[in-house]
Amino acid sequence: MAILEGNRLTINFGGLRALSDVDFSVREGEIYAIIGPNGAGKTTIFNCISRIYKPDEGSITFLDQQLLKRKISDICNLGIARTFQNIALFKHMTVLENLLLGCHSKLRSDVLSAGIFYGMAVKEELRMRKKAEEIIDFLEIEHSRKSVVSLLPYGIQKRVELGRALVSEPKLLLLDEPMAGMNVEETEDMARFILDVQEEMGTTVLMIEHDMGVVMDISDRVCVLDFGKKISEGTPEEVRKDPLVIQAYLGEMIEHEGKGQHAQDQ
Repeated sequence: MAILEGNRLTINFGGLRALSDVDFSVREGEIYAIIGPNGAGKTTIFNCISRIYKPDEGSITFLDQQLLKRKISDICNLGIARTFQNIALFKHMTVLENLLLGCHSKLRSDVLSAGIFYGMAVKEELRMRKKAEEIIDFLEIEHSRKSVVSLLPYGIQKRVELGRALVSEPKLLLLDEPMAGMNVEETEDMARFILDVQEEMGTTVLMIEHDMGVVMDISDRVCVLDFGKKISEGTPEEVRKDPLVIQAYLGEMIEHEGKGQHAQDQ
């Protein structure tokens, strides 16, 4: 069953066509990766799903909901959460405070009860804190729960951002280059957490990532973009062997080496 579908997505920025008739279908419960060279249109897809961009053509369906007809503020309430390539945390706040902010879509108490901290507001506060503590334990950052985020190592900050997305209990988690800037140990830890999110929480994951080792190891299916067009889709093994994918990633290198050899022959 498809939880998210994009159909013929097309978007132009002036004279640049960022996406051209792109189709994709993410099945419930899988890890689906979008890969491609820089500028291929990967983050543009995320921004269309998040309603930051409005496509010129096409549609996006999430659990039978037409996302392009919904407001940006509706996206989280529908069950979609996102992390960003560049960390977007509140750096002056603690880990726990950042996670609690991620629970805002679950709040239902009115202004009065929240203002005097009574009734439903108290119950929601307790529930939010319990959920935040569960995610802190899940991501193994108990030792940092009261630390100001800006003082933490980069890899831990990336975990905190993942945690802030998870506390909203999303059905679909969008991860924009979750391993970017990490060392080998941090990358292995993040890959393990993503697998646990899928297996233990049952969350569907849509991921953009440049680390091909990670993509091929943990993804169920992979979609490949090049210059705004989808050139391949399938299992990691199928994509790995696709000539169009090999050309997209290695074409420039092959061409460069060919020119170098030609110069030597001269």
